[in-house]
Amino acid sequence: MTWQPGCELEALKQRARLLSSIRCFFSEKAVLEVDTPLLSHSSVTDLHLASVTAQLSLPGHPSAKTMYLQTSPEFAMKRLLASGSGSIYQIAKCFRDGERGARHNPEFSMLEWYRPDFNLQDLMDEVAELLFLVANLPAPETVTYQQAFQYYLNIDPHKESDETLSQLAKDKTGICADDLSRDDCLDLLLTHCIEPDLGCDKPVFMTEYPASQASLAKVKERDGVLLAQRFELYVNGLELANGYDELVDADEQLQRFDADNEARKACSLPEIPVDYNLVESLKSGLPECSGVALGLDRLQMVIQETKCIDEVISFAIERA
Repeated sequence: MTWQPGCELEALKQRARLLSSIRCFFSEKAVLEVDTPLLSHSSVTDLHLASVTAQLSLPGHPSAKTMYLQTSPEFAMKRLLASGSGSIYQIAKCFRDGERGARHNPEFSMLEWYRPDFNLQDLMDEVAELLFLVANLPAPETVTYQQAFQYYLNIDPHKESDETLSQLAKDKTGICADDLSRDDCLDLLLTHCIEPDLGCDKPVFMTEYPASQASLAKVKERDGVLLAQRFELYVNGLELANGYDELVDADEQLQRFDADNEARKACSLPEIPVDYNLVESLKSGLPECSGVALGLDRLQMVIQETKCIDEVISFAIERA
């Protein structure tokens, strides 16, 4: 009977308690709750994310315009930050095409927040504080991307050759990696050989990703290696959050958008219109800040000790 919700009533009550606790947490810290549009004229250019589009007809326009349902409220929230909002958070519905499984639904809920003048460690500490409050999780330990690869695979991900990574990815996963990029090979190894064991004893922050995986984060050099200033949080092998020391350089951000679209063309993927509103907001002066996106559905999966996202949302895509 597909008209009925896929989750139990207790899951709906748990979601209500979770949202209430989150709002109390940020209210006590004087972090402003904001609301931004789901529809935008542009979207994320990331090669590995696919946006859901909508055709919008507007009075006075002869043809329908392609709009994008947002994969994250990040771009709009940064425009608010550049306008002087101060610390902000949002509980938002987000959309990603082609993602469905035990951990994925094309429509999902995200908690995203930004803290001006917070460095990455400050933000990680606040994430840990929130997790203890809402899920009674212990303080996470921190490992670097390099340390994880050395521990689980005995390789240095920053220095191994592309050929070695390709062969290792094939050997470890059984997937032919001959035509995959260096980052795709690293991602295969991470998801198949490392992630399942991360955060099983206690939560884990993974930091210092390769600069090629910086996305919208700053990059710094250490021992001759360029490293992305970002982290991901894992609990029981499940990625819960992704945080950045946010890039504030408009020219660098535009270059990354353009490089993403060149990569999309090379892979025969549609180009995504660059969000020049974001670029202009960076030019006007985005404050130094750190920000994080945390998957609420996945957090509730941890709280309920379930491995299927369908058990924590009212109507999965098949029932929507």
